[in-house]
Amino acid sequence: MIQFLIDNPLFTLFFVAAIGYPLGRIKFKGISLGVAAVLFVGLAVGALDPNLKLPEVIYQLGLVMFVYTIGLSSGPSFFASLRRKGLRYNVLVVSMLVLGALLTLGAHVLLNLSPGLTAGMFSGNFTNTPALASSLDYIKNFGDKANLDHLLSEPVIGYSVTYPMGIISALLAITCLQRWFKIDYKQDAKNAPQLEVGIHIQNRTIRVTCPEATSIPIGELAHQHHWDVIFGRLQHQNQLSLSNVRDHLCDGDLVSVIGPADQLESVTSFLGEVHSQQLDYDRNQIDFRRVFVSNPTVAGHRIQDLNIYQQYGALATRIKRGDSEFLPQENTVLQLGDRIRVVAPRNQMDGISQFFGDSYRMLSEIDFLTFSLGLTLGLLLGTIPFPLPGGLTLKLGAAGGPLLVAMVLGTLGRTGPLVWNLPYSANLTLRQVGFILFLAGVGTRSGYAFVTTFVQGNGLPIFVVGAVIVFVVSTLTLWIGYKLLKIPMGMVIGMLAGLQTQPAVLGFTLEQADNDLPNAGYASVYPLAIIVKIIMAQLIVMLLK
Repeated sequence: MIQFLIDNPLFTLFFVAAIGYPLGRIKFKGISLGVAAVLFVGLAVGALDPNLKLPEVIYQLGLVMFVYTIGLSSGPSFFASLRRKGLRYNVLVVSMLVLGALLTLGAHVLLNLSPGLTAGMFSGNFTNTPALASSLDYIKNFGDKANLDHLLSEPVIGYSVTYPMGIISALLAITCLQRWFKIDYKQDAKNAPQLEVGIHIQNRTIRVTCPEATSIPIGELAHQHHWDVIFGRLQHQNQLSLSNVRDHLCDGDLVSVIGPADQLESVTSFLGEVHSQQLDYDRNQIDFRRVFVSNPTVAGHRIQDLNIYQQYGALATRIKRGDSEFLPQENTVLQLGDRIRVVAPRNQMDGISQFFGDSYRMLSEIDFLTFSLGLTLGLLLGTIPFPLPGGLTLKLGAAGGPLLVAMVLGTLGRTGPLVWNLPYSANLTLRQVGFILFLAGVGTRSGYAFVTTFVQGNGLPIFVVGAVIVFVVSTLTLWIGYKLLKIPMGMVIGMLAGLQTQPAVLGFTLEQADNDLPNAGYASVYPLAIIVKIIMAQLIVMLLK
């Protein structure tokens, strides 16, 4: 059987994935390893024989697919966060990662670890696969060729030993501090700034009774009162039409307003009173439809540049991207795979569907021109050496190069006729496939050395020290963020999940907070945390070798 696995690497690949994927979904006290369980199955299979390993190209292909798709999806939110309060969030996270690296270097001295083990320990402590990949990439380019297989196995061993406690220690720190500080997450969310993440959108019909509401156009009213809502249907003297920012409301008019509950209360208190009639139920003349954005000529453009009101007399009232729904703004950039809810005259609905595409089949296809071109640029950037003090050079490698390029391209959205973003579903699929390829590849290639390390008794000290490092860094992150920087705890625990770049930690924080603040904290620091860890993992190997 072992020889069969050695002779049939494709069978071995899918065998490892078929066992690891369902194992990762098993929860123990609410915690699961997720797709990372594929790594541990790969280690178990690779431990059977020193020659049982998947080809190197498998994990390299998986790596570039994984980091590139992450960059495309997280780039826009990262750069947007920097324009708000994201800068201080990222300074905190980078400072804590530097502290984590220094503590890991202390463990290197204390336990007399090799450079590869130390870099792997750092990557596992902070549960970051691209950081592990960057250390492997550096060793492959600059390591001793005669002893390369052994050198490449060391980071994976350190990563595998510390990875589980990288998750558990972070969860333990969150549990301890939220009890210590006696956090009320509902009150915490009320004190937080308004965020455009996971908004629960409602529709309400309001009867205009306030004379002050009739003095200026709807658009100026919304601007003066800072209402984050959309005005939809307008009924004036029993005539139903779609509202326009230049329209004036009149006494007795009925107007439908779409937005979050707190915003609707503010609008209602100024305009007049809630009316029992639901204007959106009347679909005789004005209808609504949710359509897919699948037309490449529409994707990557701002809603205000599409002029759908002028062309079709239509309003965009909601956008659903993945599982998150939000209100469209004039500068909202549409992406392939968005589901946009449009309100328009019934006779314009077919034309609007054709305009946006509304084709599920097209969303299942990938533009391999832009996908391959983006990866080519990323891999090229990864090969460029950047000089450092002391005569050292640093390469972003196959992990950092594609990630940086993807973040920029994902933020641009399109360049002329080239649309860089992938449909949401295609992005997630490619990301997961890439992650599995990478974990199965590195797992099988390091399994034999991993078991040897534990048999010789070297694994337990690394395991314990790694757990302590993560707990210290996590506790300090939460304390500084909440007590010193006065960041809402819901945001801070999300930032810790972003620091760990760990979806399992994010899932736990969402359960604790029961709101969307952790998502906002996670998205604001996640991309930079990946980049910093990629660089630090290489620096650890570089400085210690």
